[in-house]
Amino acid sequence: MSARTTALAAAADAGAAGEHRPLIITLFAAFVVATLAITVWAGRQTRSAADFYAGGRQFTGFQNGLAISGDYMSAASFLGIAGAIALFGYDGFLYSIGFLVAWLVALLLVAEPLRNSGRYTMGDVLAYRMRQRPVRTAAGTSTIVVSIFYLLAQMAGAGVLVSLLLGITSDTGKILIVALVGILMILYVTIGGMKGTTWVQMVKAVLLIAGTLLITFLVLLKYDFDISELLGRAAENSGHGAAFLEPGLKYGVDAVSKLDFLSLGIALVLGTAGLPHILIRFYTVPTSKAARKSVNWAIGIIGAFYLMTIALGFGAAAIVGPDAVKASNPAGNTAAPLLALHVGGADSAGGAILLAVISAVAFATILAVVAGLTLASSSSFAHDIYANVIRRGQATEQEEVRAARWATVFIGIVSIALGALARDLNVAGLVALAFAVAASANLPTILYSLFWKRFTTAGALWSIYGGLFASVFLVVFSPVVSGKATSMFPGVDFAWFPLSNPGIISIPLGFLLGWLGSVLSREKPDEGKYAELEVKSLTGVGAH
Repeated sequence: MSARTTALAAAADAGAAGEHRPLIITLFAAFVVATLAITVWAGRQTRSAADFYAGGRQFTGFQNGLAISGDYMSAASFLGIAGAIALFGYDGFLYSIGFLVAWLVALLLVAEPLRNSGRYTMGDVLAYRMRQRPVRTAAGTSTIVVSIFYLLAQMAGAGVLVSLLLGITSDTGKILIVALVGILMILYVTIGGMKGTTWVQMVKAVLLIAGTLLITFLVLLKYDFDISELLGRAAENSGHGAAFLEPGLKYGVDAVSKLDFLSLGIALVLGTAGLPHILIRFYTVPTSKAARKSVNWAIGIIGAFYLMTIALGFGAAAIVGPDAVKASNPAGNTAAPLLALHVGGADSAGGAILLAVISAVAFATILAVVAGLTLASSSSFAHDIYANVIRRGQATEQEEVRAARWATVFIGIVSIALGALARDLNVAGLVALAFAVAASANLPTILYSLFWKRFTTAGALWSIYGGLFASVFLVVFSPVVSGKATSMFPGVDFAWFPLSNPGIISIPLGFLLGWLGSVLSREKPDEGKYAELEVKSLTGVGAH
C-alpha cells in the first residue's frame, strides 16, 4: 500500500468516525455517567478503612476474579497487544503469552500466602517480622513508583483512543484528554474507594470480553472461520510475507534484540506477582480459599481474552493493514478500534456504531485500571507511610482514609503530567516496563519475606531500593526515553543502555541485593516471628 493510499485510508477512517461523532460522544458520556453512579452508590457504603482499602472483604471468589480480570486486562492488553501483533505478527503475540503465564507465578507463590499474611498492603507482610518504619517507607515508595509507571500506559492509551474518535490531532487536545481521564480517576477513588473501583472493574471486564468476542466472531466470519486463511491474509498484507508469522520480526534480529526479548519475557512472567494493584485485590475476599478461587477465575477469563487477541491483531493486519494502522498511530495503539470500524463496515453506520461501542469499552478499560492503580498507591501511602511512619500508628481510620484521598489527588496530577509526555508510545511496551520495576523491587522482597527465615530488614531495604533504582535508572537511559523517533523525548539522545526493558539485569539484581543485604547485616533475624508468619501464611490462622 502506497503512502498516499494509506493516508487516504486513514482519512476515510477518521471521516467515518466523524460522521457519527454525536453517537460516539453519547456512548462515552453514558458509560462515564453509569460508572460514576456506581461509584457514588459504593461510596455511600464506605464507612471504615476496611471498606475503603479492601471493600469490606465482602466479595466472592468469582466476583474478585472478575474484578482482577478487569484490573489486569488494561489498555496494554486491548490496544497495545492488538497493535503489536498487527505490526510485528508472531513477536507481538509474545506479549499475550507472557501476560498469561505470569498468573501461574501469582497463583502458586503469592496469592494465598499474601492474603493470609497481610491486612491492606504489601507493607503489612514485610512489617510483620521486620522493623516497621523503614520497610513500610520502602514498600510505599516502591508501590507508588510502580503504579505511576503502569498509569503512564493507561494515560497514553486514553489520549490515543479519544483523539481518534473525536478527531483531535493537536498535542494540546491530547493532553486535555489525558487530564480528563486523570480527573475521572481521582473521582472514582476518592468517592468510591475499593468497593466502587471493584464494581467498575467487574462491569468493565464483562463489557471487554463481550466486545472482544463480538469482534473475534466478525473477523472469523469474514474468513469462514478458517484461521489459516486469516493468518495467510495477514502475512500477505503485512509486507513481510511468511516472516510475519515467524519469530524474529521485532526480536531476534541481532544480539541486542535477542537480549531485549529475553528481558521482556522475564519481566512479563515475574512482574504480575509484584504489581501493587493486583496484590491488594487478594485482600478484598473473606478467606484465603476465596483468594485462590479468585486467581483460578482470573486465569480462565484472562486466558480466553488473550486467545482472542490473535483475532484482534492478525485481523487488524489482514483487514485494516499495518500501514493504515501506523498512519493512524505510529505505535499501533488504534489497531483494535480501526478493526471494529472495518468489520462493521467502514462506510456504514454499523461500522461507526461498532467503533463507538468498542472504543467506549476500551475507554472503560482504561478508567477501571487507572482507578485500581491509583487506589493501590494512595492506600500504600496512607496506610504504610502516613499512618505507620509519619503518625507512628496513632492515626485514626478517618485520618488514614482522608490521607489516602489527598494522595489520590497528588498521584493523579503526577500521572497526568507524565501521561502527556508518553502519549505517543506503545502502551504494551510501557506496561512491560512497569512489570520489570515490580519484579525487580517488590517480588524478591515478598518471596524472601514469606519463605526465607534469614531475611532481614537490611535485606528488604537493599532489595526494594536497589531493584527500584536499578530498573528506573536503566529505563531513563534506554531507547524508551530518548534516542529514537518513538521515544518519549525523540529530539534528544542520552540513551546508552541498549535494551528497551531492564528486567534481565534489574530483576536478578533485586534478588541478589536482598540476599546480600541479609547475610551482611548484623541484625539477627527473629526466627520466632518467621515461624508465626509461616504458619499464618500457609494456614490462614489469625488472618484478618
